[in-house]
Amino acid sequence: MYLPMFVQPTPRNGEHLNAEVNKELEIRVKAEATHSTITDVIISGPQNITNHMTTQGEFVIRWTPIREDLGEHFPICFIAEGVDGSSTYQSEMRCVLVEVRRTNVKAKVVCQETTMTVEVEKSSIPGVHEDHLRLSDPSNSACDLQRLSNSTHIIGVIPLNACGTQIEEDDDNLLFKNEITTFDNPNDIITRHHQVEIQFYCQYAKHGNVSLGFSTHRESITVVEKGFGTFTYQFEFYQTSEFTSVVNPRDYPLDVVVKQMIYMDIEATTTVNNTEIFVESCRAAPYDNPNYHPAYPIIENGCNVDETVQIFSPRHKRHFRFGMESFKFIGLHDQVYISCSVILCEAGNPNTRCAQGCINSTSPQSADHHHRKRDAPMQTARHHISQGPLRLIKTSESSVTNMNMVFMAGCFLAAIAMVCGFVLYKAKATGVKYQPLPTFET
Repeated sequence: MYLPMFVQPTPRNGEHLNAEVNKELEIRVKAEATHSTITDVIISGPQNITNHMTTQGEFVIRWTPIREDLGEHFPICFIAEGVDGSSTYQSEMRCVLVEVRRTNVKAKVVCQETTMTVEVEKSSIPGVHEDHLRLSDPSNSACDLQRLSNSTHIIGVIPLNACGTQIEEDDDNLLFKNEITTFDNPNDIITRHHQVEIQFYCQYAKHGNVSLGFSTHRESITVVEKGFGTFTYQFEFYQTSEFTSVVNPRDYPLDVVVKQMIYMDIEATTTVNNTEIFVESCRAAPYDNPNYHPAYPIIENGCNVDETVQIFSPRHKRHFRFGMESFKFIGLHDQVYISCSVILCEAGNPNTRCAQGCINSTSPQSADHHHRKRDAPMQTARHHISQGPLRLIKTSESSVTNMNMVFMAGCFLAAIAMVCGFVLYKAKATGVKYQPLPTFET
């Protein structure tokens, strides 16, 4: 297939979208082709419309309506373009119709060197209670929206490297994105009753004044669960297999060469005695996103998948130590993040997931047994913890500089003086409404 074909999250042809005056509208477009390389998306629409390609292969179309656009309808059309050698191939044309409306959700976001602060006026989302709102990943106690909220505003101070914050980049900017959504049951992963989805992000220019910098090192995560109280997971890299010298957080991103052994340690800290840790899965990806695909499996269902994995003796039952040879993703990705799914169990209990160890996922009996044990009170829910990035370097230095690698390192290590904050608002029942926030300087 040479012709590009649109895939999710591209909107349907003829879809109606809602935008608001002085608020940025974002339309995400993605196309795939088997025998050609997607290089561009050609767009047609109102003035000041822009198009940027992200590192995840998506194209982001952005447009901010002005007051004169209120009440008007604007078509935005786009075509994906693929290239194979000297031949160029184009997809079908898709168009969406954008209606410009008045502002609904009232909110603002302040971007700082290591955090995003978002404030939403409660009066602008009537009927939505704060104890039914959460961030993308609420497992860390710092991500609890009730912690700082008051009688008039829902307030969250979100670390750039926690709470499910995703990192995205284009040619000029780094974007740190998260969202506030409603939920019915905190353990649910799907819902049909969401009332609002408030997306927000901070945009950092790649070129700016350097000061303290954004630390890429991931801090520990703290979790509170019934029966286990408050406990903490810490994921660290070590210098050698002796596990006596932890890698300094200031040394991130870590420079390694392909096939170099890397050593990792995951530790659970809790006041509850007689507990043990179980690492159910570990995956590697070029981005710090546990849901990123494709990801490379290292450990699956408690079983070693990568042939270079070595398991080392822990200091105690709440430790898991392992090592493996470093590798590089095929393509332009020069960095790797390791993300693991971990469980804390009652030690010595034969009915826990920890006691089961490696499970053959193809066995129906094992899968059913696993499902029943997952909800047992003698073990916690699964929690994701990640660390990185590892930055792959060549064994012999070349005179040609890898600009992509230098760009990434510089962006993550540099604190940018000028940043932008935006909120995107979506009412699921009535279509898409986008609302960015004012711009602030730190």
